[in-house]
Amino acid sequence: MTVAAFDFVLSPELEAHEPPEARGLARDQVRLLVGGPGGVSHHHFPELPALLEPGDVLVVNTSATMPAAVSTVDGSFDLHFSTQLPDRDWVVEPRRHQGTAGERITLQGGAHVTLKGPYSPRLWVASVDVASVPGYLMKFGRPIRYPYVTRDWPLSTYHSVFATELGSAEMPSASRPFTEHMVTRLASRGIVIAPITLHTGVASWEAHERPYPERFWVPETTARLINEARAAARRIIAVGTTAVRAIETATTADGQVRSAQGWTDVVISRDNPTRVTDGLLTGFHEPHASHLLMLEAIVGDELLARCYQQAVEHGYLWHEFGDLNLLLAR
Repeated sequence: MTVAAFDFVLSPELEAHEPPEARGLARDQVRLLVGGPGGVSHHHFPELPALLEPGDVLVVNTSATMPAAVSTVDGSFDLHFSTQLPDRDWVVEPRRHQGTAGERITLQGGAHVTLKGPYSPRLWVASVDVASVPGYLMKFGRPIRYPYVTRDWPLSTYHSVFATELGSAEMPSASRPFTEHMVTRLASRGIVIAPITLHTGVASWEAHERPYPERFWVPETTARLINEARAAARRIIAVGTTAVRAIETATTADGQVRSAQGWTDVVISRDNPTRVTDGLLTGFHEPHASHLLMLEAIVGDELLARCYQQAVEHGYLWHEFGDLNLLLAR
């Protein structure tokens, strides 16, 4: 049985219902479970610099979270804005509403969204009659949250220290615990931080669909840092599944990373393994989540199963405000 089909019970006690700050912790005080060639061990996030090696490259996502949920003017349902398409249409998700082609939806603030056609079983391609959707969302939207988060939190709660470019529908959450102090500590240990940008779409929290195309950018500087580190036999460790997707998309057949931007439809799995990524810092994912395919491809099903067994037994917390898992292939 592959870990992608691995079944385990995620009880409500293992769900992070609010950010660590609301639980009396600092942002960087989450727990950290490490799985690698040496086995599985238990830590806290401030120990990260000591768990890495000088010369390791941490690839981080600089995308900032939009307040991508907006209520209809009558309050009957919410619309989630996911991804802007090349022709300026948007992919949207009407939450708990059965949309129909041609339907015109009026949102708070008077914006109108017209559903043009299905994009997936739960998503629609839509036109929006505002000049700037991000600008409109900053005025009338709020961060997307799912039932396990029991109240709204300010947009700043969903931003990481690396966030510079507005564009993600949901938070690239693996980088949330980083602080300026942590970045300084990592740099002083000789660990390199290399940025990419990938704007996340709306997650399929209930359906666990495979990832669909998302906008990304790998700068020339980041490509050079990764190639130099690999030539020196140093490790490339992605912070979040988004970072894996971006750098693997920018990797050529000969294993070199090039500057690239556009749309990526890459899905990492055992059938399409990583070529440059040696490790991944990520949150814990729900049973049957499509992200488990990527994790399994990086460290194998046996180690990943051990990590998740330990996480359940030791009460690690799931979701975007939860604890972290550092997975190392070597």
